[in-house]
Amino acid sequence: MLITPETEAAVAALLGRAPRGLREVIPGADGAPRVIRVASLVDDKPFPTLYWLVDPQLNLRIDRAEASGLIARLQARVDAEPDLRVAMAADHAAYIARRMALASAQERARIEALGYTQVLAEKGIGGIGDFTRIRCLHTWYAAHLVMPNTIGRLLEAHWSQEGPQDA
Repeated sequence: MLITPETEAAVAALLGRAPRGLREVIPGADGAPRVIRVASLVDDKPFPTLYWLVDPQLNLRIDRAEASGLIARLQARVDAEPDLRVAMAADHAAYIARRMALASAQERARIEALGYTQVLAEKGIGGIGDFTRIRCLHTWYAAHLVMPNTIGRLLEAHWSQEGPQDA
């Protein structure tokens, strides 16, 4: 989606503030902003996540899932299933590669000049460094909507077992 003043205003309304480092807006089926892509550096500091979920209904649904203890239940499953840990590590590696591929040559040069190349190479989805841990379902799902991942699939499987939701 082309970033126009109207698009930026719509994103600001969803965030409750002006977006910083906005690079792309990924719309939902209804055309409204669903996910935004943020620059790797914002104000010369590494931004912790490449993709940010802005869809209010999805945010509410994930808030409820997190409040119900879903992160702990999914984490227990990840801890018990080596194939999930391997898949998560691959998701993080793909995310890191995509983040650097999307950065312009000028942005990559600035990252290097500021000494953040290694930091960004070690931080995956949601800015996490431990690739076996789930910290935030919002960041996992935002990334999943752009490039499907393990935790996004587990979240969708959980929702399919829950049944229809109002939000």
